Amino acid sequence: MSIKHIVLTLLAVLGASQAAAQAEDGKFTIAVVPDTQYYTDYRHQTEEGFPFDARELFFDQMQYIAANAESEGGDIAFATALGDVWQHASQRMTPEYAAKGHKHVDSFITNLPQIYPDQRVLTVEMPTARKGYEMISGKLPFSVVPGNHDYDSNWSDSRYPEGKDGFPYGMLAYGGLKNWNSVFGADTPFFKKKPWYVDSFNGGANSAQVFEAGGFRFLHIGFEMAPSDEVLKWAEGVIKRYPGVPTIVSTHSYLNPAAERKEIAAVDFKAVDPVHNNPQDVWDKFLSQNDQIFLMLSAHQYGQSRRVDLNKFGHKVYQVMSDYQGRRQSFVTAAPARAAERETIGDGWMRLMKFDLSGEQASVRVSTISTYYKTTASKLPTYSAFYKEKEKPTATDEEFVASDEFTIDLDDFYSRFASARVKGKGKRK
Repeated sequence: MSIKHIVLTLLAVLGASQAAAQAEDGKFTIAVVPDTQYYTDYRHQTEEGFPFDARELFFDQMQYIAANAESEGGDIAFATALGDVWQHASQRMTPEYAAKGHKHVDSFITNLPQIYPDQRVLTVEMPTARKGYEMISGKLPFSVVPGNHDYDSNWSDSRYPEGKDGFPYGMLAYGGLKNWNSVFGADTPFFKKKPWYVDSFNGGANSAQVFEAGGFRFLHIGFEMAPSDEVLKWAEGVIKRYPGVPTIVSTHSYLNPAAERKEIAAVDFKAVDPVHNNPQDVWDKFLSQNDQIFLMLSAHQYGQSRRVDLNKFGHKVYQVMSDYQGRRQSFVTAAPARAAERETIGDGWMRLMKFDLSGEQASVRVSTISTYYKTTASKLPTYSAFYKEKEKPTATDEEFVASDEFTIDLDDFYSRFASARVKGKGKRK
């Protein structure tokens, strides 16, 4: 055996030991990746004249998760991506929606370059997304849900040419998930025959995963946008198969920046087709009705927010929204002469939710990190100067940082989920 092989073997054993220790001490991290559409956007690469390859910021995020997975000696046990993985639709309207009588009317918003359908989603953006998730595939369980930009088609609903609820440019509608399921469907190499990928619906647009971390077993359910009653019924069936298991739900759109369960007027799936449920419906019909759901994650609307509500059993459900796609300092730094252009990127920001199930009270420490700046929100001196004016202009600098770095006290976690403890693991010190 060569010296190199011995060293690699020792490193692998050490990594496995570290991961085991982390699982035993009740601490682990969930990586939360919000909208990556501006990284994968074909327009944001050097071959299209952009000052840098934005895809590299996305790859850096995936590499960070891969390098810090428990299987590699780190503490990330699970990753959830919250949709808008790529930017463009591949067509204006899929045939099934035309058959339902839907009609498109040209509007300002549907002619924007980030909205207008483009075949390069198939040749550039989707392959970029696939390459990124190949970096974490096989290293940890993960979920990816579709956002509105991930649908096959988009159009402006002819019934709302002037928009809805004061939105002036017409209302966007989205449909079709063939593109999505070709990359992230249940039968793709990412998920097929993976023991932790336990169920799916609508080809994989909705999915369920089970993982063990911190001495507990967890269930995660990922929803397509504005899930229908049929989707919610499927999810109810999944929960019944895993009674008492602490459950996390991810979807693209749920909270807005004011922490309201409210969709933006420009993208209202329920208005286009009443088969869909809006965010308040999802709370009323599903989240509040299933006692083992304790955490809901979403993105979609620029900024960050959170709220806590009691379900019908009197237990807390923590709802957290984060979306950094409106950030653009990386573009301004790379091309200051073009700073007036309305290009946004995201600057590599994502969330780490660090669970501590070792003490007398369970908690989650939320930090917001950038793989572009290689630091966290609280450690970047210019954080508020870069982003506060657009996202939370009335907040103090301290309040703005606190909206991205905070602790959630899971004060009823142990009493709710004692039965989900993995025998012999995660005992409190």
